[in-house]
Amino acid sequence: MKQILISGVLGLFLSLIGTPLLIKLLASKGYGQFIRDDGPKAHHSKRGTPTMGGIAFILATLVAYAVTKIITSEKPTLSGLLVLFLFAGLGLVGFLDDYIKIVKQRSLGLRAKAKMAGQLIVGIAFAILSLNFADARGATPASTKLSFTQDFGWSIGPVIFVIWALFMILAMSNGVNLTDGLDGLATGASVMVFAAYTVIGVWQYGQSCANPLTAGPGCYDVRDPLDLAVVAAALMGACFGFLWWNTSPAKIFMGDTGSLALGGALAGLAICSRTELLLAILGGLFVLITASVVIQVGSFRLTGKRVFRMAPLQHHFELKGWSEVLVVVRFWIIQGMCMAVGLGLFYAGFVAAK
Repeated sequence: MKQILISGVLGLFLSLIGTPLLIKLLASKGYGQFIRDDGPKAHHSKRGTPTMGGIAFILATLVAYAVTKIITSEKPTLSGLLVLFLFAGLGLVGFLDDYIKIVKQRSLGLRAKAKMAGQLIVGIAFAILSLNFADARGATPASTKLSFTQDFGWSIGPVIFVIWALFMILAMSNGVNLTDGLDGLATGASVMVFAAYTVIGVWQYGQSCANPLTAGPGCYDVRDPLDLAVVAAALMGACFGFLWWNTSPAKIFMGDTGSLALGGALAGLAICSRTELLLAILGGLFVLITASVVIQVGSFRLTGKRVFRMAPLQHHFELKGWSEVLVVVRFWIIQGMCMAVGLGLFYAGFVAAK
């Protein structure tokens, strides 16, 4: 448990002091955010705000995890390293996209095919590696069975698993990216989900099938639950520190660097903790906002009419007259309720299995 406390505190501290340094560096180079002219007019004042802020919490998380292992003399686990690989790998893809948009002055950033290729390479590597390197019990970081609060049903096989893992990774990355439209919205929502996964990892560790004292009905056959909690705590702390500077009025934006990385971390934690379908509830705000875009695009293509004044959903409420801060706080409340329901279902699943 000491690892969780250390990683969380280090992630918070490093992000809190590292983000303003990054702000100064990006501002000195003129790496500012491009703002769409067709968006809410109130956002035009944000033009030029430093972006690519995801660099701050990516580095804070990686350093916090590494230093925690050094301080506690504990070895890193494959599950923890794989989640961090997915997190940092997608962050690199997002960084290249941001860099081309801002530094090379190409509004679309990476070509769509190149961006997708980068996400696929990282995602496929994660999925394949997660099904290998079994421990002494024969447990691998991921399972070919679908999962809600635990694995259920029959194996879907490695090929379909890779496709399923890619779907989750792309869906969550795009979900966080779409949510990152208002100051602090995606960061604050991510903090809540990472907090939930810290709790889940600790609970799974306490009720692990690897422990003879807890093995039996309801135990969790997760390979490295405690280390997943350590990773989640580092992510939570790093995002919390970044939120200090990202909340309204934001001094820095996370950019695709941050949003793709956070989406990857969420998907990786869900896959390795065997809570894949539960993620849709724990991260309900991301699902809701993604659904608003799907509905808007689908309605316009089928009927020529729009359901919302603007998609993603947060901009619809801005155009209805809600202030940015009001939208963010109310959406945080929605995400908090999603997290509470998700944790409640997770515990109910344990009780039912007992």
